[in-house]
Amino acid sequence: MKVLKRIHAYIVIFVFTVLSSSLEAQITHDISAEQALNAVLVAKKKAEESNVLVNIAVVDAGANLKAFLRMDESYLGSIDVAIKKAETARYFNIDTGKLGELTQPGGIIYNIEHSNGGLITFPGGIPIKDKNGKIIGAIGVSGGTIEQDREIATIGAKSVLK
Repeated sequence: MKVLKRIHAYIVIFVFTVLSSSLEAQITHDISAEQALNAVLVAKKKAEESNVLVNIAVVDAGANLKAFLRMDESYLGSIDVAIKKAETARYFNIDTGKLGELTQPGGIIYNIEHSNGGLITFPGGIPIKDKNGKIIGAIGVSGGTIEQDREIATIGAKSVLK
């Protein structure tokens, strides 16, 4: 009986050690709530300067929604688009506009936008990197032109480096 209790104790310690080290690894390469909120606010400021109403989404390294803002009177349909742009940018670690170039008819990954519950493969989703170049999340912006969305998202993503 003592042997079984000892084995059980070792198993518990082992599982705890594995879980805590994997959680720590995830946290060190993940965008913080403060960084995500700051990226949204920096992007919002740029949108206001550009006189455009957008939705802004930031996802973490696991593509989970971390921060979101819907500017007053922005398009309701752009809520989902902003979130999916951020997710898509993180799923593939690429600017969604550049991904879109590969998804055109005849492209090497044509129709990939039908995977993962629906992807967005036009500009406005940008991976977010930390100061070491490690991807820690992504930002998606929707509501303006694709050029405006990309510019606003890029500024939001770069705010993490400051």
